[in-house]
Amino acid sequence: MMLQTMMSDALLVAFVLAALASAMPLLLAATGETIGEQSGVLNIGLEGLLLIGGYAAFAVTLATGQFWFGFLAGAAAGCALSGLMVVLAVWLRMNQIVVGIGITLAGTGISSLLYDLHFADTRPRLGAPPSLFGPPFSELPITGPVLFGQPGVFFVAIALVVVTGLWLHRTMPGLRLRAAGQRPESLDAMGGNVTRIRSLAVLTGGACAGLGGAYLALVAAGTFTPGMTHGLGFLAIVVAMLGRGRVFWVSLIALLYGCITATATALQLTAVHLPTDLISIIPFIVVMIALTVFGGRSSLPPALTVPYMRGQR
Repeated sequence: MMLQTMMSDALLVAFVLAALASAMPLLLAATGETIGEQSGVLNIGLEGLLLIGGYAAFAVTLATGQFWFGFLAGAAAGCALSGLMVVLAVWLRMNQIVVGIGITLAGTGISSLLYDLHFADTRPRLGAPPSLFGPPFSELPITGPVLFGQPGVFFVAIALVVVTGLWLHRTMPGLRLRAAGQRPESLDAMGGNVTRIRSLAVLTGGACAGLGGAYLALVAAGTFTPGMTHGLGFLAIVVAMLGRGRVFWVSLIALLYGCITATATALQLTAVHLPTDLISIIPFIVVMIALTVFGGRSSLPPALTVPYMRGQR
């Protein structure tokens, strides 16, 4: 009986850890997309930002042996690549969809090229990042490995998401950012700089996506492989839209995705043998169903994807 209980606890811990590892990259990317969308910029280049962030984090961690440097490098790489969206779509007012596709292609191509140049022969792997809390906290039943066994970046990511949600809806700068997506002409008339607000929102969102890619490579996978996101960036865009500008709902949807992914993976370890390709698309099918059911209720900013010139009325 005791052995059975221990096995049940171990399976529960493994399930929760797998769910969190799958949910966190999506949550970070979708949070970053929410920031950009609320300012009026739709960045569909998240796939490229995740990949470039993942590669940068992987390469820097291998070079320095420091996971924190890797996470910072991932966020910086995502922020830098999202600068293309700032220059081309916000400053030069080019089509945001076209620029986003270019960012996806650039991030995918650059990360694949650099990986093939430096790591294709050796295909190195990383160990697990150290947990923020050691024994005796990490040895507590269930809550120990699930909560106290997490790496420090897990708590940084949670804090980032919570602060973003509060900042967007409880502060004056957050109100101005949402005004840039709702009524940019009114914000301009009141002295707000729509271009600057949108630029900062896109860069911040890019950093969040890059951090999500770093989490995927360093924590969830322990390595980097070209194209490892498998459409996660596009899924993050859908999640951000379904979240209706509320980070709380974005978090719930991301956690649901993590649970579905963990469940599908667990089925492979049981007598229920499903094709690997089917398992990989199950979360996307569920999200598409949710989009069909709830997509009509999503409230996107009226000025989303609409370029703005200062002084425009």
